[in-house]
Amino acid sequence: MRHELENMPADISDGVLPSPPSRNQRARSTRARTRQVCFVTGTRAEFGLMRPVLDAIRNEPKLGLQVIATGMHLDADHGDGLESIRQEGISISRVVPWESQGRQGRIALARSTALASAGLAEAFGELHSDIVLVTGDRVEAFAAASAAHLSGLPVAHVHGGDRAAGQVDDCLRHAITKLAHVHFPATKTSAGRIYKLGEDRWRIHRAGSPGLDGIADAAAASEQVEQWLGRLKPRRFALVILHPADCDEAVERKRAELMLKAISTVPFQQIVIIYPNNDPGGRGIMACWDELDRRSRPVLPPGNGDGRYRLRRDLPRQIFLGLLRDAAVLIGNSSSGIIEAASFGTPVLDIGPRQKGRERGNNVIQVPYNASRITEELLKIWNHGRPRRCRSGNIYGGDGAGHTIARVLSRLAIDSRLLRKLIRY
Repeated sequence: MRHELENMPADISDGVLPSPPSRNQRARSTRARTRQVCFVTGTRAEFGLMRPVLDAIRNEPKLGLQVIATGMHLDADHGDGLESIRQEGISISRVVPWESQGRQGRIALARSTALASAGLAEAFGELHSDIVLVTGDRVEAFAAASAAHLSGLPVAHVHGGDRAAGQVDDCLRHAITKLAHVHFPATKTSAGRIYKLGEDRWRIHRAGSPGLDGIADAAAASEQVEQWLGRLKPRRFALVILHPADCDEAVERKRAELMLKAISTVPFQQIVIIYPNNDPGGRGIMACWDELDRRSRPVLPPGNGDGRYRLRRDLPRQIFLGLLRDAAVLIGNSSSGIIEAASFGTPVLDIGPRQKGRERGNNVIQVPYNASRITEELLKIWNHGRPRRCRSGNIYGGDGAGHTIARVLSRLAIDSRLLRKLIRY
């Protein structure tokens, strides 16, 4: 067994099924209609990351795309997620309610997840979905995976096998792995973890991160970014994204205040702040940003502001990528700092334990919630007004993940071998 595990990664597929289905299997998997892949999305960030996969599915003749929106897409505090999806030219097949975000804490989160799981199961049945597609470690993905698995539908999981402490992230990601029937990890190490969780080799297809497909071309030009956020000189501003790592709103507000005080001592011309996600504790961070917004006006509306602080609750992915490309540094604890930033050579200061355990490139520096450490590292990156850059190159892949995932899903034999899982050892 030890020898088998050590040699496992070389045997994992890079997007090609290792054992072609038999003639009988192909016959059973042939449908009179297009195979319907149902993607469940809970946030704009996740939707943007998966957009290359959705486009590849739409371009695959054997596949049809369904989209179910839930979670943060329905929370007005985080923008109009439904309208943003429609503006991307994607039809929303169903909207599944997510309990009001006014309820906070882990018990409320568990309740919201359970209610959404019931609604998702009904939606899969109404849509006659053939495959349910989820990504990452969020509660919306867990709700969808559990509903689909118990409904007898195959689950395809993107970005399994990663590690990230978060609040419940690591456990949810690996729970989704055990519920899923086919896996699309981004890295060789993540593929290895999935294998060690007892998953069969033939279920694992290392695809890279979809968020990196065409990332340079997808990023908005500086002029477009300026239309959203006002005048920003490349390499002269800091980009800040802080998500909660604790359920306690008071704790998270203090962390946001500490971080802001440290960042403010570094002579960035502007500081662009994106609001956090809806994890428990996030409202503490939002309260800090709301107070800053009130104090620092008038820096908005976009296009008119010369103030130092620019705060936005939500942004289209192409605008965000343009910011990430042009920023002197990304500060906070967003997964975009771990995955996408390296493709632009943008330095990242990762603060606190939320992303603990994740593979990362040399562009990422990790520090605790400590004001002096934060300031010290930011001054090094700022480098007396000549911000340091990192060599571009990304351990999470380069391009082609969307095509790989769509190709595998189109060829997948949906039969008892796929659906009746048995731990490998």
